[in-house]
Amino acid sequence: MSTAPRNSVAFTVVVTVAVAVGALLTLLVLALSGAPGTTLVATGLAAVPVGPVLAAYLWLDRYEPEPKRLLASGLAWGAFVATMAAVVVQGLGGLLVGFTDTFALAIAAPVVEEASKGLFLVLLLWWRRAEIDGILDGIVYAGMVGIGFAFTENILYLAAAYNGSDGMGPGGVEAVTGTFLVRCIFSPFAHPLFTAFTGIGIGLAVTSRNKSVRWLAPLGGYALAVLAHGLWNGSTVFGVGSFLVVYLVIMAPAFIGLVALAWWARETEATILRAALTDAANRGLLPATDIGWVVNLRGRRQARQHARRNSGPDAERAMRDYQQAAIELGFLHHRLLRGTAPADWQLRGQDFLGRIQAARPRIAFPGQVVPQR
Repeated sequence: MSTAPRNSVAFTVVVTVAVAVGALLTLLVLALSGAPGTTLVATGLAAVPVGPVLAAYLWLDRYEPEPKRLLASGLAWGAFVATMAAVVVQGLGGLLVGFTDTFALAIAAPVVEEASKGLFLVLLLWWRRAEIDGILDGIVYAGMVGIGFAFTENILYLAAAYNGSDGMGPGGVEAVTGTFLVRCIFSPFAHPLFTAFTGIGIGLAVTSRNKSVRWLAPLGGYALAVLAHGLWNGSTVFGVGSFLVVYLVIMAPAFIGLVALAWWARETEATILRAALTDAANRGLLPATDIGWVVNLRGRRQARQHARRNSGPDAERAMRDYQQAAIELGFLHHRLLRGTAPADWQLRGQDFLGRIQAARPRIAFPGQVVPQR
């Protein structure tokens, strides 16, 4: 028997327990951070950038949409586990070691926060490795964790700004406005960007056949995440001028570079899928004529619309399941050809083929040529 079910259960139990504990601690911290009205307003303001940023990452995740439960787990981990772990560890460090404010902001916070966020990706790598097919998946999961973390942290910062307990002035509406503009408008991608380096490292580890790369890539990604986070935090210590320099010279180019990398990775996935599914079709695993309707994003939409228009919602669901199973099979077949398939690849392959064979008789593709790009 495969160890995959046990691994899945272990992952679910660990994440669920950690999120539950983190949520309780978060509620406690929020209750102690200020009046309920202030916390409610801070929560509303912190939620403003969540939708657009989340939509951007889900847009990237279109070729092989990750399981919604895992994406939600990443959000919850960032919002509750990573934030509370950072609060507790930094608080204990301040009490026991006596960090200065500058050291805590520029060094301790990046080290602890990126470790607490990156731990979710490590758990995925350890127990749900087959869910990560490359650097794009690593970026997407890192984005989920970063979005959740930024949401809760922004609530705390906004509440502290209003209460005047952040050391930046007397508080009030003006302080909240400034904090909102900096954290929610000008830098909503900051935490997802930092953790993306760890996600890229995890993605490289999964796709590499070199044992050294499998160990060093996640560590290197974490180191870059800490460095980027430290530069960002440290820039606030030396005033507005330093902040703007780091923002324009380092963070903006890094963000643009990450967007370019994610775009390239997504386009590469199309090439990988087409090649892998062509080889799978040559082995009789699925019809070669179906590949375009699976790989091409516009072709996918047209096929689902055709199914719904001609046969109703059930046919659309069957088409969606067929396409998803074929995509999963394509990525698994690619990893098998590369020699990086997960240990339970046979069971996974049988599951995907079973779903393909069950759905194929219930679907029909449009009677037109599938778009090639």
